[in-house]
Amino acid sequence: MAEAATTEFWKDITPIENVFKPESMGDAYMSKIAEGDERYWVPISETVSSKPVWISPQRNMWADVLMSKEAGLVNRHYHPHQIFAYTISGKWGYLEHDWTATAGDFIYESPGEGHTLIAYDSPDPMKVFFVVTGPLIWLDDEGNGVGHYDVHDYIAAAREHYDKVGIGADYVKTLFR
Repeated sequence: MAEAATTEFWKDITPIENVFKPESMGDAYMSKIAEGDERYWVPISETVSSKPVWISPQRNMWADVLMSKEAGLVNRHYHPHQIFAYTISGKWGYLEHDWTATAGDFIYESPGEGHTLIAYDSPDPMKVFFVVTGPLIWLDDEGNGVGHYDVHDYIAAAREHYDKVGIGADYVKTLFR
């Protein structure tokens, strides 16, 4: 139930009684997703970790917060689908672009883009909320595909990490929608 209204003009409106259709999986609410127990951050590279907050195996999608506490790098990759990003803190960008994102910046990545994600040394850690659709195609230095990373790889990495740090591999299922 939402916090009770006190002076708001809508304070006498009653909530909808039957919110979800029978097959709905329900909402996911997570408070302060870029904070908390660091065991929930899954290593993506030697310098960058990801905290999954929503996963859809059926859509090959996930939402996460990417974090790097110092200068960081995510392997060169290509996106065949669109990506959305919102910068929470720190500084980051792509070697291939002329912008540097800082807190409050939004980035839309067009399908068909290849790039090298970098995090800068900054007083605040780089934390970026991403909505990822489809696979990341890992690229070599010449831009040729050499591997992939999709939602199933992400789930496997999260399960392995959560089992290793004592959270339990099944925690990842709580993020499925």
